[in-house]
Amino acid sequence: MDLILPDLGLLFWTGIVFCTLLFILTKFAWKPILGAVNAREQKISEALELAEKTKAEMKALQSENENLLKEARAQRDSMLKDAKNAADKLIEESKDKAKLEADKIVTAAKEAIKNEKLQAMSELKTHVAGLSLEIAEKIIRGELSSDEKQKALAEKMAEDINMN
Repeated sequence: MDLILPDLGLLFWTGIVFCTLLFILTKFAWKPILGAVNAREQKISEALELAEKTKAEMKALQSENENLLKEARAQRDSMLKDAKNAADKLIEESKDKAKLEADKIVTAAKEAIKNEKLQAMSELKTHVAGLSLEIAEKIIRGELSSDEKQKALAEKMAEDINMN
């Protein structure tokens, strides 16, 4: 039972040693230990705040990056649209220019055909007139081959002149 119930002197000296140890620890060790714990707690708190700030900054940067990507895509689409419009306009202008050139060529060809036709008609008229004169000359020679025919023709012409 001695082990269960300690002696009064042992209790007294154990209490004094405990209080002395408690005083020494409080005076010399407790403040540095608490300071180190508090400093560590402060560092952890600052690290958590920095992590939160960094997380918020990352979200802001991510949203800014997304906005920049949207703007870049919009600019790219706008540039592509402008380029397509410019290409379409250039193609349309080229088509119009080609059509004008084709119309000029067709008009020039029609004019050349008309001139050739007039020249051919003129040549044909000249040739027909020459042939007509030759035919008329041959007919008249045939008609005027005898003296009687010449006299009859002269009288007929004289009558025609008198009638007019």
